Amino acid sequence: MKQDYYEILGISKGASAAEIKKAYRKKAIQYHPDKNPDDKEAEEMFKKAAEAYEVLSDDDKRARYDQYGHAAFENGGFGGGGFGGGMNMDDIFSQFGDIFGGAFGGGGGFSGFGGGGRQRRVKGSSLKIRLKLTLEEIANGVEKKVKVRRKVQAPGVTYKTCETCNGSGQMTRITNTILGRMQTSTTCSTCGGAGQVMDKRPAGADGQGMLTKEETVSIKIPAGVVEGMQLKVAGKGNEAPGNGISGDLLVVIEEKEHEVLKREGDNLHYDLYISFSEAALGTSKEIDTVTGKVRIKIESGVQSGKILRLRGKGIPSVNGYGKGDLLVHINVWTPKTLTKEQKTFFEKMANEENFVPNPEKSDKSFFEKVKDMFS
Repeated sequence: MKQDYYEILGISKGASAAEIKKAYRKKAIQYHPDKNPDDKEAEEMFKKAAEAYEVLSDDDKRARYDQYGHAAFENGGFGGGGFGGGMNMDDIFSQFGDIFGGAFGGGGGFSGFGGGGRQRRVKGSSLKIRLKLTLEEIANGVEKKVKVRRKVQAPGVTYKTCETCNGSGQMTRITNTILGRMQTSTTCSTCGGAGQVMDKRPAGADGQGMLTKEETVSIKIPAGVVEGMQLKVAGKGNEAPGNGISGDLLVVIEEKEHEVLKREGDNLHYDLYISFSEAALGTSKEIDTVTGKVRIKIESGVQSGKILRLRGKGIPSVNGYGKGDLLVHINVWTPKTLTKEQKTFFEKMANEENFVPNPEKSDKSFFEKVKDMFS
């Protein structure tokens, strides 16, 4: 089991943004590679703290994590599943180095890791797609292959260090004021912060040496996802020029409407219609579930509105904690037209004792049934 992000940073779930930032800074300084050379355990803790901060410092990601836990990011990549998407120490320093002020080398950087004259690694832009899934696919989990048009580096393109910023991606300006010397930094206008400019441009490449290419991407969808959930496939967005980091592919889940099943959270609802005769005599019916058809028994004398609960036949929790139920709603179908013989039969039965409504205390009202269903 992955460690809880709040636990990693040593904060409560109600922590403010300032408290999250302060906790991360403390952990990152504690386990920083400069203070713990050749210490693999400290390096792992440093990465875990960065991963926790990447999620909890983002309001949208934090909300999804609070609701679904680590399963909200199960497609891997930084920010939900570890550093399997290609994130390394340089990426961490590039993305979060600014919160450390003058620690470890000053100027917001780190000695040996992205401070000083080291080239800044930029990240390619992310792509977003919508993926429609059936209820069966959501219930069982599925692997989908989709075609994505993404920017990649053109074959044969070469880059060289930007001479304007000497590869730092930043332009520093020092001015004298009545308060003393002030230093400001801005993104290099020549390379756009990449620290590199194109040296050799192949035919067909754009101004950054990129081409648009269609690729097939495999996406693993965990069971239990919900409408609107956003999954991330790390590194499958647009590539970045030079030695940059590829962006991510963001996958927004959409749920196709099922013919007979209705979803409510992890529970499913099924409306089953039976005749007067079947209600009076009892019967068995075959119904649809997300894992195939099942046959259920209807007791004689069943009343319209009764709810049968098939435990574990609903949708798995996206957090991995059990499954919902399938709730079968019994509806006794009243004929809209009658033949002369049928009408005569029901007129004869109208005053028969067994046909006169006589609910018992055990026959709950509709509102009691709804209350029980949600309890």
